[in-house]
Amino acid sequence: MLLELRDVDVHYGKIQALKSISMIIKERTIVCLIGANGAGKSTVLGTISGLNRPTKGEIWFDSRRINRLPIDVRVGMGIVHVPEGRRIFTDLTVQENLNMGSYTRKGKQLVKEDLEKVFKLFPILLERKNQRGGSLSGGEQQMLALARGLMASPKILLLDEPSLGLDPVGMVEVRELIKNAVKEGMTVFLSSHLLFEVQQVCSHVTIINKGVALVSDTIQNVEQKIKGPMAIQVEVTKLTRSIVEDLRKLSFVTDVKTDGNRIDVYFETKDDVRPQVSQAVTNAGGTIVSMNMNKHSLEDVFVQLVGKAGETTGG
Repeated sequence: MLLELRDVDVHYGKIQALKSISMIIKERTIVCLIGANGAGKSTVLGTISGLNRPTKGEIWFDSRRINRLPIDVRVGMGIVHVPEGRRIFTDLTVQENLNMGSYTRKGKQLVKEDLEKVFKLFPILLERKNQRGGSLSGGEQQMLALARGLMASPKILLLDEPSLGLDPVGMVEVRELIKNAVKEGMTVFLSSHLLFEVQQVCSHVTIINKGVALVSDTIQNVEQKIKGPMAIQVEVTKLTRSIVEDLRKLSFVTDVKTDGNRIDVYFETKDDVRPQVSQAVTNAGGTIVSMNMNKHSLEDVFVQLVGKAGETTGG
């Protein structure tokens, strides 16, 4: 366990922003915090990094209780707050901005090694190293913020909406950078509202709504929490009664519906049952044109859990 939150509350005056948040982040994982705008994602990251102080609960990082430690002694954390202006120094050059990211390291040689690593990851920043940060495009400034977060070789990298404002190419680049950071031994904790991006990069997920963590687990386990049947859509060259009857005989099938030459086969099991469905169609004399499995997505889980939370709170 690298980072743990234990029943953390945060108040802004009389407003309670976080309510008994608990989560565990293990080493070399990519953990994503997802929620709607105002759900409390940035507050969680800000509380971990020291921008906010919890009114209840404990935060443990690398075997140390860090509730009351100031930001500048939280060695081992790299922090990138994209929604809040990226926090780069607009009057400093790219290289000077990056040097600021190594303030926890000692020795010019170590800083030089850090620079070489990030310039290898971000070639565009090497080309712009003598330009002022404020002269970069929005996407380049975001890359600079990410690169600066990596400069001190942190144990954990905290990213607040890292893909916000990036074009599709930039989003893919950030995704690969995050994966490579974990391969190098780093842990990444990021917030996002882009559920497709989350599924592409994260191994674990916490869903937060109105300051409450609704679920925290691996993506696979979270996706299995949704209730309701899954379905396989099968298109055949010619639909016959025997095909439908044979599909209904399968033990895991709960319903079969047809539309023209398309068959929707509904089932409750979490197993991949496409081979059995394919065999049943073939044995009944059918020829399959296409087959697609309609699995529950992270978006389905998010909508269902947040909807239930709203019903519980009357909101």
